[in-house]
Amino acid sequence: MKYNHIGIPTRSRFDNEIELPHLKMTVSDHQDNAFGIQWQRYWDDAPYPELVKQVPHVAFEVDDLEQALAGHKILIAPNSPSPGLTVAFIEVNGAPVELMQYDKNN
Repeated sequence: MKYNHIGIPTRSRFDNEIELPHLKMTVSDHQDNAFGIQWQRYWDDAPYPELVKQVPHVAFEVDDLEQALAGHKILIAPNSPSPGLTVAFIEVNGAPVELMQYDKNN
C-alpha cells in the first residue's frame, strides 16, 4: 500500500473548492500540499455512511483492490468516481479507510 491522502470532513466552505456533483460532495485538491490533506464537504443528500461523512479517513493506493478488501467490513462498495480509478471504503478499528486502485493502463 502507498499513502495517497487524508480526507477531513467539514461543514464549512474552504478555499479553492472543487464541486463534484456526481458524488454529491465538494473537495479540495490534496495535491496542493506536501501532506496530501483534502478537505471534504458532503452535500445534504450525499448517500454515504455517517462514519465516512463525519470521521477523517486515510487513503491508500493498492495494486489489487479485491484482495485488499478481503476480510474487512466494507462501508462503501467498489465504485469508479473518475475514469481509471476504482475506490472502496472499509472500516478499521472504528475508522474509515479508503482503498484506491488506479487502472494500470492510464
